[in-house]
Amino acid sequence: MATRTALNNIDLDTVEMTLDIMKYVINRITATDPFLGEIQSEEELFNLVGETITEEGIGGEIALDKWKNILSKACTTIDHPRHLAFVPAAPSRAAVLFDLVVSASCIHGAYWLEGAGGIFAENQAMKWLVSLTGLPEGAFGVFTSGGTAANLSAIVTAREAWRSNKLENQTKKGMILTSVGAHSSIKAMAKVTDAEVILVETEEQMTQQELEQKWAELPSEIKERIFAVVATGGTTNAGIIDDLKGVAKFCQEKKLWFHVDAAYGGGALAADSVRHLFNGIEEADSITIDPHKWLFSPYDCGAVIYKKPELAREAHAQHASYLKIFDDPRAQGFNPSDYQIQLTRRVRGLPLWYSLAMHGTQVYKNAIERGIELAQIAAKKIEQRENLELVREPGLSCVLFRRKGWSAEEYKLWTYENIRKNFAFVTPTQWQSNGKTESVARFCFINPDTTESDIDKILDSME
Repeated sequence: MATRTALNNIDLDTVEMTLDIMKYVINRITATDPFLGEIQSEEELFNLVGETITEEGIGGEIALDKWKNILSKACTTIDHPRHLAFVPAAPSRAAVLFDLVVSASCIHGAYWLEGAGGIFAENQAMKWLVSLTGLPEGAFGVFTSGGTAANLSAIVTAREAWRSNKLENQTKKGMILTSVGAHSSIKAMAKVTDAEVILVETEEQMTQQELEQKWAELPSEIKERIFAVVATGGTTNAGIIDDLKGVAKFCQEKKLWFHVDAAYGGGALAADSVRHLFNGIEEADSITIDPHKWLFSPYDCGAVIYKKPELAREAHAQHASYLKIFDDPRAQGFNPSDYQIQLTRRVRGLPLWYSLAMHGTQVYKNAIERGIELAQIAAKKIEQRENLELVREPGLSCVLFRRKGWSAEEYKLWTYENIRKNFAFVTPTQWQSNGKTESVARFCFINPDTTESDIDKILDSME
């Protein structure tokens, strides 16, 4: 008779541990004003927690207690209503709960053979995402670990398509055109693909005219190595959307791959109030959107969408001899591993699917519109205060503003003081305009539970 190892024993302690963990989860997702978190060094944490990995084990109860009372409090609560730094996240309670189901189900989401039910559900959510972009029939995508993996998958596809066009491209080092305002992952994934990046010098909207000007400056041998242009559908710093229609036209004329990094801003495709700002995205060859940013999914969940998925399959599909024995037609279906850089993957699109299925897409539209509305409300409040001024009009849900007279050090002290008080997590950023770089304050609204009172209290802290 088969016996379980101690690792998988099911006993009273296991049941109690399960109940304790579920109690923690319920308390966490129902908290209306959770602990924001505090910064602690590795040395401080070790002094509080000690060594947790031992030969005999410290026991589930003790380990959970250390997590609840010490370790979790040294993590920033990203979905806190007064967390307005970086691009925060606000996963729906439905998505968080179903993430537990995903883990408990233990599905390998790379191949239809093993994960057909999970992949089918993921693809239902992906179908909705693709519909938001306006891409033509046949376009489709796959869920990734985040924007960097999605951007990398798209650029690998673009590079391989470029290499297949001409034999001489096989030996050339490729190049990518993008703007100064593009996300840092564009430069990072260019290194991975051994490509170089040419920057259009603007942190505002990148236009067709600026691309044309940059192109005119380049020698012919450089032009021959450019295979893609990366436009941004909502910059991380300021929510700026490039001239997608103009960039699309430029790429069509020059026969270049057109990629749109909408990791942050892509959620706003569902918002009727700003959808027109994305006109031209339907011309893209590939698009990145992060559901774990503005589509209320838990980490980690990104997505890459292709106009012609078959090009991605040619670039990414892996072939293993041990899979060839499965010739049952029911085992043949959509394999997510064929369309992006990762093979082993969890079905990370399932929490989004469940939340969408439970709430409906209109609830999502309303929640995204609320983030845009909060940015407009914050801008008006800033304009009404003598000690504050807007740097620029809000972009999507981002607001850049300055505290008159403050130095970079004063912004930093303000940030740390608010964190120390467990009050708010709002950080400054750098903004470049007219050749000058300055420190400014920044809000990014994602969480629909953020209130006008929260905004007032944060602005009051700058007095």
